[in-house]
Amino acid sequence: MIENFYNINFNELKFDAVVCLDGDLPSREILDQVAGIPVLAADGGAIKLYRIGIIADYVIGDLDSFKSMPESINFPAHKIIERPDQETNDFEKTLVFAESLGYMNLIIFGFHGGLLEHTLNNWSVLIKIARRLNLCVFDNGRYCLPISYSFKIQTHAGEIISLIPQPAAILTTKNLKWELTNEELRLGSREGARNVALSDWFSVEIHSGELLLFIEERLPFAPQKKMPKRNPPN
Repeated sequence: MIENFYNINFNELKFDAVVCLDGDLPSREILDQVAGIPVLAADGGAIKLYRIGIIADYVIGDLDSFKSMPESINFPAHKIIERPDQETNDFEKTLVFAESLGYMNLIIFGFHGGLLEHTLNNWSVLIKIARRLNLCVFDNGRYCLPISYSFKIQTHAGEIISLIPQPAAILTTKNLKWELTNEELRLGSREGARNVALSDWFSVEIHSGELLLFIEERLPFAPQKKMPKRNPPN
């Protein structure tokens, strides 16, 4: 590990739970790679899972979509966690519920699909909650990892790497095709999409800011990430 860089690896850590949103879910074959761990579905995500033969362990949210579907009558009452307040969306409600059960390492399916504003709202929630949980979004064979610290990560030559600032970050990279040297990425100005790894590892020094890291999926493994210190329970 490079000094002062956190080594993100995918060698042994497995996800604690699956979070399924009411967006575009992956194939059953992909979902089967994380079978055997709890499934937390946000509202209508439970119905989409049910239709491909997966029954969520819990259904969480305001349940406006869930209750409108005839399949909802097949869910036991103890699986249904209704949170009617409108201050947070169903994604955030589901993450908070997962945290209350002690689940820290979460893979998220169905992050987008449908209305664009829902996706953008989920994006905001992802950044916020990633400051206390290890969140990993799966979409189209890719992982999305919120990162706020300098890191080194295992990869392979030719892997497509994207560094998307949130909303701005000053970075120095090593072993990428288009290197950055104490340079700023900023939404609305300059992004870092579709770079290419040159070796079996690359590093990103984050001088300031945060980013979303996009890499190829590593199912069934979760990223072994640096987590913030958590206050002990009262």
